[in-house]
Amino acid sequence: MRHIQKEEFSMAEKTIYEIALERHKETVGKFAMVSKMPVTNMQELAVAYTPGVAEPCRAINKKPEEVYTYTSKSNVVAVISDGSAVLGLGNIGAKAAIPVMEGKCCLFKNFAGIDAIPICIETQDTEEIIGIVKNITATLGGINLEDIAAPRCFEIEDRLKAVCDIPVFHDDQHGTAVILLSAVINALKVAGKKIGDVKIILNGAGAAGTAISKMLMLAGAKNIVALDSKGALSDDMELASAKLALARITNPNREKGRLADVIKGADIFLGTSVGGALKPEMVKTMAPKAIIFAMANPVPEIFPDEAKAAGAMVVGTGRSDFPNQVNNCLGFPGIFRGALDCRATQINDEMQLAAAYALAALIPDEELTPDHIIADSFDKRVVPAVAKAVADAARKTGVARL
Repeated sequence: MRHIQKEEFSMAEKTIYEIALERHKETVGKFAMVSKMPVTNMQELAVAYTPGVAEPCRAINKKPEEVYTYTSKSNVVAVISDGSAVLGLGNIGAKAAIPVMEGKCCLFKNFAGIDAIPICIETQDTEEIIGIVKNITATLGGINLEDIAAPRCFEIEDRLKAVCDIPVFHDDQHGTAVILLSAVINALKVAGKKIGDVKIILNGAGAAGTAISKMLMLAGAKNIVALDSKGALSDDMELASAKLALARITNPNREKGRLADVIKGADIFLGTSVGGALKPEMVKTMAPKAIIFAMANPVPEIFPDEAKAAGAMVVGTGRSDFPNQVNNCLGFPGIFRGALDCRATQINDEMQLAAAYALAALIPDEELTPDHIIADSFDKRVVPAVAKAVADAARKTGVARL
């Protein structure tokens, strides 16, 4: 694949935007409902609807768990957003968020065979969102929260987990963290380093950054320095509650300063911030065999050619036109497939860790190279491997019902 150069970027993106707009207009969106039962005559009508439909209703009323036997619940996930933090577009509201949620539903279906429903809510009030989602769970096997702004996303997810008996998963946080951990696992193998020994710089202290920090620490990371737009976070600073919580579990040496200051001697840079944030001169101050995942989209914190010219060994981005793409579609389809298959009540830390290690293991050690540390999005092994690992972990931790 020919890599798009920086000077070509605007033209290339404009072209894909134009194509996407035309296709969305042609298909009138990306989402459609399909009937599993034919209704072409009176007999079929009587079976699918009244009077025959009364019998499964009676069966479920008598034994509520039979809802998984007689309805589509076991394979249905709702993709839910309030439109407050959509891609890099910001707070564009519920209606403008629909194309993204429909797209997520397409990925659920095409990658994992899961029937997903886009639900965009016309409120950004935390209590209203929690109430709405809680009261529609009877129909659902799982809930994928999407593009809800921090810090509200933390409270919404935590409170829904506490009251729902089906998996609730904010993919912007945990899906990103799972994929990134799998990439870090393999990148460290290439560099010959151990996760407990390295210094990690996390540039971007939002929802994704917080989840990434927690996931890396579960995997053994001990020295993570998180930064927001003002610099390194430390627990001796006055910070908003969400950032203070992150500061309390990171930056063990209470380092101060901007990115250029704290990146000196760092082994890994993880970017969930803005394009161009990482300069080549900063990369030159990192430890030998530096690892960089610049995930800002569409323009990464640093382009791979610049990072490698400055001395980086492994570089990944969120883009498909460069090697080592960190793409959430490597995670959430298999994670939900596994959770649904074992009828899990939640997607816990152990299940997420299992997903990350399963994804990393798809590339044998002898095949790892600086430009090949993560599986391709269309690798047919991904969803089955991740799903099995997730279901196994759910059973081991006692949250599976099958």
